[in-house]
Amino acid sequence: MAIAYNPHLIPSETTNVPKPIMTTSSPLSQDELKKIAAYKAVEFVESGMVVGLGTGSTAKHAVDRIGELLQQGVLTNIVGIPTSLKTQEHACACNIPLSDIETHPVIDLAIDGADEVDPDMNLVKGRGGALLREKMIEIASKQFVVIVDESKVVEYIGRSGLAMPVEIVPFCWKFTLGKLELLFEEAGCVGKLRTYDENGEIFVTDNKNYTIDLYFKKSIGDLRIASDAILRIPGVVDHGLFIDMATTVIVAGEQGVTVKNKS
Repeated sequence: MAIAYNPHLIPSETTNVPKPIMTTSSPLSQDELKKIAAYKAVEFVESGMVVGLGTGSTAKHAVDRIGELLQQGVLTNIVGIPTSLKTQEHACACNIPLSDIETHPVIDLAIDGADEVDPDMNLVKGRGGALLREKMIEIASKQFVVIVDESKVVEYIGRSGLAMPVEIVPFCWKFTLGKLELLFEEAGCVGKLRTYDENGEIFVTDNKNYTIDLYFKKSIGDLRIASDAILRIPGVVDHGLFIDMATTVIVAGEQGVTVKNKS
């Protein structure tokens, strides 16, 4: 379970929630908080920008908002770079012009959600299944704005007890899973091949790979050392540790929106 929101974990500027978004005095749902964070992130988008479009329930609100502002003429000449086939389909439905990083190798701004955010703005991403494309696009971005609700703020990566995904090739996946578990044995790691809940079939990424979800009972320690060790395992494509990539983190909570910028 994710820890309760502690504003001291992200010591930053706090701004009031925009009135058009927050229209009720009753407790806000998690999805409403996601929408607040997403709308705040879209304020960073300017006409003429190439924008990386994230994947997942939080990023979806940002895509919706960009499409809405384009339709209103508030934003013009935007080019979107989707991080998944699902986002590509949704962005097309929102009439956002799209391209790719081969055509636009330098991206002005990327907006995406995260599954965990630690005090140093390191992230876990990929529970939505798009970590490789997300990382490729977001590492090519001049600015990477991360949008989360307050439940995603953690003391350390892995603290939530939820999955840290690793994308692997299908060949001999059990061998790779075993190597990953052994690597983090001291952290009480258990790895599971991701499958669909409804039918038990193996989840396949947009890149035709499998995903191993790692669950930890303790901290995995130095994230850079952990990252390097994971990538040295044969069969690993990439992992959901996004270290020192975020330039801005926006957290929406009951008390408002907190914005932290990288030093």
